[in-house]
Amino acid sequence: MDFSDLFKQSNQLCSLSHNGLHLANAVQYKLVVRDYKTLQIVNLFTNLDAINAIEWSHDSQFVMCVLKKRGLVQVWSLEEPDWTCKIDEGSAGLVMSRWSPDSRHILTTSEFHLRMTVWSLTDKSVSYIKYPKDCLHGVDFTQNGKYMALAERRDCKDCISIFTCNTWQLLKHFELETDDLAGLKWSPDGEVLCVWESSLSYKVLLYSIDGRLISSYSAYEHALGIKSLCWSPSGQFVAVGSHDQLLRVLNHMTWRCVTAFCHPVKLERKKKIVVYKECEEIRREPTDERFPSGPFFNTMTKYEIAKDDTVCLTDIKLDPKKANPKVGPSQISFSPDNRYIFSRNDNMPNALWLWDVENICQSALLVNISTIKCVRWDPTQSRLALCTGNKKVYMWSPSGALIVEVPIETDFCVSSLEWQRDGKSLLLMSKDEMCVCYLQE
Repeated sequence: MDFSDLFKQSNQLCSLSHNGLHLANAVQYKLVVRDYKTLQIVNLFTNLDAINAIEWSHDSQFVMCVLKKRGLVQVWSLEEPDWTCKIDEGSAGLVMSRWSPDSRHILTTSEFHLRMTVWSLTDKSVSYIKYPKDCLHGVDFTQNGKYMALAERRDCKDCISIFTCNTWQLLKHFELETDDLAGLKWSPDGEVLCVWESSLSYKVLLYSIDGRLISSYSAYEHALGIKSLCWSPSGQFVAVGSHDQLLRVLNHMTWRCVTAFCHPVKLERKKKIVVYKECEEIRREPTDERFPSGPFFNTMTKYEIAKDDTVCLTDIKLDPKKANPKVGPSQISFSPDNRYIFSRNDNMPNALWLWDVENICQSALLVNISTIKCVRWDPTQSRLALCTGNKKVYMWSPSGALIVEVPIETDFCVSSLEWQRDGKSLLLMSKDEMCVCYLQE
């Protein structure tokens, strides 16, 4: 592996363009755009205030900067640096902003979710959508960019409105059989819309694009329910993580549970399960002439395959008096080839579980010394990278696991990472710095 020099950034506001040619990052109120191959600055844009969020358009021609303090969105063009665009929500305030798939419209949501506004960059037209629901996953687009599904709250009832993205006309509106919708997600082919309840109950609903209820699934009642949900890239499976510490996989034929993967504190290791434990290795360095008191020690870590029949994990004790208990898999994701799923159980934050989808069994377990901060799949193969807030990058593939220390003298603690689309490099981010890790075949 090779590593680039360090570059300044603010609050991990770094983003790779969709075509993989540019890297944008925020430094307070400035937007810096670099050529990703050379990391040389190609554009520098100055905003009116500190940047809270940045996002590339889908065609990688524009970069959007969100300035929440002022309720503003500023848009910059790479092809025409002198072109400017400013969107002002005014007294309504601004809580969210995102691109539409056509890269020519921007959707903003006002404070208290009073309305959603669709701004056109071509004809400067403005459209308003009322009653957007205040939830984290309340808006989603089909992968082909034709339709948008929006969660709404009208007369104390959950609803879904489906819009066509070329004209922003309402295509279908229907009520849901939910008490408090938490999120929605289109299937990869755009034929099925998955809706799930808040964590107060366990309920998954599958709707067709015309509003028909295809199926519903509930694993249990009268207990805290769904914590995370994701589709497989093929659309054949839906993975659901819940507060009972199980990861259930639903199939697209019957919409019933195919298997339920558990996350025990004591794992009885079977022959096919490979357990990688991060172990410390203290190396003695030679004496430095400036410090004649004696040698110093350098602590390194590496993955070792556990030989014990039983592996015990660190379990966080829950406080029953606190809301939103940290228990159950909150981070789950399929590999791009549908072969594996990873999950991280919140009450065992140092462990990452790898599941074999084809054989419906556990494949591996990564046990780290520190809490896992971020996990990302390689977009091109069954390989993932993760970080734990130190100077190391952890990687796993079916062939093995390794730990690489970032060879930088400063205190660069990797707290987030992002893959390049070709899978040949990683963008590593600390709180206020970033660098690129180049992988060698």
